[in-house]
Amino acid sequence: MAVAAGTLGAFMATLDISIVNSALPTIQGEIGASGTEGTWIATAYLVSEIVIIPMSAWFQRVLGLRTFLLIAAALFILFSMLCGFSTNLGMMVAGRVGQGFTGGAMIPTAQVIIAQRLPRSQQPIGISAFGATAILGPVLGPLIGGWLTENISWHYAFFLNLPICMVLITLLLVGLPHEKSRLDLFGEADWKGVAGLALGLGGLTVFLEDGQREQWFDSSLIRTMFVVMLVGFGLLFWGQATAKRPIIKLKLLLDRQFGSVALMGVVLGVVLYGTSYAIPQFLASVADYNALQSGKVVLLSGIPSLFMMVAVPLLLRTVGIRIAVATGLLIMGVAALMDANLTLDSAGGDFTASQLMRGIGQILAMLFLSQAVVRSVPAEDAGDASGLFNAVRNLGGSFALAGISILQEQRVWFHSRRMEETLNANSVAVQDYVQGSAQQMGGTATALRLIGQQVQGQALVMTYNDIFWIMGMGTLIVLPLVLFLKPLPKDAKPATVH
Repeated sequence: MAVAAGTLGAFMATLDISIVNSALPTIQGEIGASGTEGTWIATAYLVSEIVIIPMSAWFQRVLGLRTFLLIAAALFILFSMLCGFSTNLGMMVAGRVGQGFTGGAMIPTAQVIIAQRLPRSQQPIGISAFGATAILGPVLGPLIGGWLTENISWHYAFFLNLPICMVLITLLLVGLPHEKSRLDLFGEADWKGVAGLALGLGGLTVFLEDGQREQWFDSSLIRTMFVVMLVGFGLLFWGQATAKRPIIKLKLLLDRQFGSVALMGVVLGVVLYGTSYAIPQFLASVADYNALQSGKVVLLSGIPSLFMMVAVPLLLRTVGIRIAVATGLLIMGVAALMDANLTLDSAGGDFTASQLMRGIGQILAMLFLSQAVVRSVPAEDAGDASGLFNAVRNLGGSFALAGISILQEQRVWFHSRRMEETLNANSVAVQDYVQGSAQQMGGTATALRLIGQQVQGQALVMTYNDIFWIMGMGTLIVLPLVLFLKPLPKDAKPATVH
């Protein structure tokens, strides 16, 4: 029952990362947010997770595992209700930040429950079950969110957490023993690092998300966020130098093998979260798909991943880590490049092959990089390495969403202007086209408006092609880093890392 509780909590937390992706166009319209502002709804959750995941082990020691999870589950309900009742962007982002803090706490603690409550002989089963939730959550999110949006209301994508959390709380009360709290440990925390992590990542996210829209340093908001970012990272590094146990052990990144794993983790986060966000947005804006139809397309990548989870123990024993990670990244890079050839006529079917390939690639890359994380550092640093790897992977997702927002504004403008430069008003071909369209459409103004719509549509498609091309090339560029990976020890117990 304890393992079921941990797995259910992790599933709910990973589900809510992407449950808004396919419903974003609807949510943005109802709360009055623009397309670029809508990325905040997804980014706020990821950034909050980055902060809480490294702190989860410390909270567990201070409060006890059951008490910590009960508090997290109860608060997750409250923040989910806030999201569901949101009427503006501020309420929604506040709720998503709270969801990220409380939901992110349930991911690493699920691994702790598997390690502590299952005998060694049954731990591969627990790891596979946890891996299935980690894979299924992000890919089922758009489908469930899309179905609720189309058949009931987008609000229920958040209200759904209420019954799930009630089951979770019941399982925790019955399946986990109470542990005595150690509140005296509050004084030993790296509070400078905690504040620095929150301020630094928060400031960086606002800086990247809103910089383009606010004209960068011409805006007082962007200048303020830049200062907040610098102060935050300054506090974080101060904590690294002075704290007895820093919130994140950044010096692990100086290790050649772990640094390579972390960099590949960033790219993995960019592709995983970037594609699951970009595909529904493309289908909604270009192919006129509704939220449910977009969710079905995103779900495709989870099908091969789910089947491959059954073979996890066999893969770990028989496939070399360099070959597995290189193959996984190569497949993901090629899949992204396949999506960089979209047209105005592209629809969900055009993503079928790339999504199935992406599912195979991500399980190979995630599974073996997760093992490499704890094998690349001393045993006493395994927990810190796991938290840092999760943080940089989520940071990659945050970078992806911010980058997509910037590219959508810059590249749509760029491609529109370049196409308009070729439409010379004195061109015979242009004049003939306008006259022909005017006769069919009922006037020159209508014909010119139609040309403008066609230019904008083509510019948007070309922008998405740019986005997928960048993700594909970025993945291929980090491929040589697999040479720094060391072979996994034979017959070693699989490491439980999300």
